[in-house]
Amino acid sequence: MKQFKVYGLGAALVDTEIRVDDALLAELGVEKGLMTLVDGNRRGELLRALDGHLVEASHASGGSAGNSVIATALFGGNCFMSCRVADDADGRIYLSDLRDAGVSFPPPANTDDPTGKCLVLVTPDAERSMNSFLGASEGLSIDQLDPDAIANSEYVYLEGYQVSSETGLAAAIRAREIAREAGVPVALSFSDPGMVEFFPEQFRKMVGAGVDLVFANEAEAKSWTGMSTLADAVEAMKDTATRFVITRGGDGALCFDGEQLHDIPVHTVDAIDSNGAGDMFAGAFLYALTEGEDFPTAGRFAAYASGIVVSQWGPRLAPEQYGTLRDTFFGKN
Repeated sequence: MKQFKVYGLGAALVDTEIRVDDALLAELGVEKGLMTLVDGNRRGELLRALDGHLVEASHASGGSAGNSVIATALFGGNCFMSCRVADDADGRIYLSDLRDAGVSFPPPANTDDPTGKCLVLVTPDAERSMNSFLGASEGLSIDQLDPDAIANSEYVYLEGYQVSSETGLAAAIRAREIAREAGVPVALSFSDPGMVEFFPEQFRKMVGAGVDLVFANEAEAKSWTGMSTLADAVEAMKDTATRFVITRGGDGALCFDGEQLHDIPVHTVDAIDSNGAGDMFAGAFLYALTEGEDFPTAGRFAAYASGIVVSQWGPRLAPEQYGTLRDTFFGKN
């Protein structure tokens, strides 16, 4: 039996979530529904403009792969997370969250860069728009990899956001190579439509000759394959991954298990915050797979879990909710 269910690689960001309306979003020049990389000056500009809204803010450790790995761990799967934080207050908060979830990790980096941060602006329709200052995460590299932990994991999970960083991309490629040498399946999240659109060559390098599992939303799948219809994108995705999941928001998800395409219904809720929905889907899906569940069951569990998270404020659930959610779905006492 492997020591870890999932070995994740991704940016470590401390999130600040703020409720805004569409008018303010437009006034700030923030592109709705996407992740935008910002430097320190732009982050300061946004914080000053949002000063009156910070009383409504909530703060939590985030980052796409980090959210997914923490979800898998809190559902009951031991995990490892390769990330890069500074030895500062935010870095200590981030690593404390990982530790509390039972996730192993490398030591803080010796760097003058601060731990990365993300401003998450949530509009009344529950859509989230992210402005990420990578900080120390921009230097995520091969140095943060743990080859023994990779070889001793059931899945390696790569965050697509790493295509925007030369050293992060190199780390993702090397992690994929180590996993391949050890016979460990590799899963990849496309992360964001903007990443797929603006970094196609880097994504091709990350994918290499193909990966075992891809998580993408409909816009990302169409952009990646160059197809205008979902049906054509599904067929074209088979050239990228042995298996894949295409999430479709309120229309559920499509899960291809290598032989059959499964239509997964959405878990209907009153959504208030979509931040973390895709991360929760991937984390729950990987947990179910590593517990021996088939693709349809994993898809339904992931849809259920992501539905619960969007009905609440923040990218993750309270720690005690994970076990309850798992036991409710799988009928355990």
